[in-house]
Amino acid sequence: MDELRENSASVIPLRVIANEKGDIRHALKASEATFHGFGEAYFTTILPNHTKGWKMHRRMHMNLVVIQGEVAFHVHNDKSGVTETFVLGTDAGIYGRLHVPPGLWMAFGGRDDEPSLVLNLASIEHDPDEAINVELATYPINEAD
Repeated sequence: MDELRENSASVIPLRVIANEKGDIRHALKASEATFHGFGEAYFTTILPNHTKGWKMHRRMHMNLVVIQGEVAFHVHNDKSGVTETFVLGTDAGIYGRLHVPPGLWMAFGGRDDEPSLVLNLASIEHDPDEAINVELATYPINEAD
């Protein structure tokens, strides 16, 4: 498990329980350090070779799980000037949950041949006044990551 660092995004490997009739995939437990309350759960799709973002939440902790496909999440920290890329998906080895605390910018892009599906287990309900959006060109993204 990646060390939980304040003001940094972190990937938490998730458990997959094999079942002959269909696997069981964990997402988030209230006992985990990255759980900061529950506001809402919602799904978003991302088309192949498209990128959504940049968005920064002032109060929301995002807990992002790729339910279908493969997605590159780009997280930019204004304080350090560093942009990190985390690739998650349903394939073995990249199934996990990305925790993005408030104050970090996030963009994400579809890396599969079909649309990908992402679940956000958000710490607060959607509030359009607590998030800031900027143009995609604002921060560099290395699509090769």
